[in-house]
Amino acid sequence: MNRVLAFFAFILLAGFLGILVLEVPSVDLIAVALLTTGLVAYDMATSSGKKNKNKP
Repeated sequence: MNRVLAFFAFILLAGFLGILVLEVPSVDLIAVALLTTGLVAYDMATSSGKKNKNKP
Protein backbone atom coordinates (compact mmCIF):
# COMPACT_ATOMS: atom_id res chain seq x y z
CA MET A 1 0.00 0.00 0.00
CA ASN A 2 2.87 2.38 0.74
CA ARG A 3 4.29 1.90 -2.73
CA VAL A 4 0.91 2.62 -4.35
CA LEU A 5 0.49 5.86 -2.41
CA ALA A 6 4.09 6.88 -3.17
CA PHE A 7 3.51 6.24 -6.87
CA PHE A 8 0.26 8.26 -6.79
CA ALA A 9 2.05 11.18 -5.08
CA PHE A 10 4.86 10.95 -7.63
CA ILE A 11 2.39 11.12 -10.53
CA LEU A 12 0.69 14.17 -8.99
CA LEU A 13 4.01 15.96 -8.43
CA ALA A 14 5.24 15.12 -11.94
CA GLY A 15 1.95 16.35 -13.41
CA PHE A 16 2.16 19.62 -11.50
CA LEU A 17 5.77 20.18 -12.54
CA GLY A 18 4.91 19.25 -16.13
CA ILE A 19 2.14 21.84 -16.28
CA LEU A 20 4.44 24.42 -14.68
CA VAL A 21 7.21 23.74 -17.19
CA LEU A 22 4.80 23.91 -20.13
CA GLU A 23 3.31 27.21 -19.00
CA VAL A 24 6.61 28.88 -18.00
CA PRO A 25 9.26 27.55 -20.41
CA SER A 26 12.44 28.69 -18.69
CA VAL A 27 15.69 26.74 -18.92
CA ASP A 28 16.36 27.13 -15.19
CA LEU A 29 12.85 26.02 -14.26
CA ILE A 30 13.11 22.96 -16.52
CA ALA A 31 16.44 22.02 -14.91
CA VAL A 32 15.03 22.35 -11.38
CA ALA A 33 11.89 20.38 -12.32
CA LEU A 34 13.97 17.56 -13.82
CA LEU A 35 16.28 17.46 -10.80
CA THR A 36 13.32 17.45 -8.42
CA THR A 37 11.54 14.69 -10.33
CA GLY A 38 14.72 12.62 -10.41
CA LEU A 39 15.33 12.98 -6.68
CA VAL A 40 11.73 12.11 -5.86
CA ALA A 41 11.87 9.04 -8.12
CA TYR A 42 15.11 7.91 -6.46
CA ASP A 43 13.66 8.42 -2.99
CA MET A 44 10.49 6.56 -3.92
CA ALA A 45 12.45 3.65 -5.34
CA THR A 46 14.76 3.31 -2.33
CA SER A 47 12.48 4.07 0.62
CA SER A 48 9.09 2.60 -0.27
CA GLY A 49 10.24 -0.97 -0.75
CA LYS A 50 9.68 -3.89 1.53
CA LYS A 51 11.30 -3.57 4.91
CA ASN A 52 13.19 -6.41 6.54
CA LYS A 53 11.15 -7.27 9.63
CA ASN A 54 13.99 -9.25 11.24
CA LYS A 55 16.13 -6.20 11.93
CA PRO A 56 15.86 -4.68 15.42
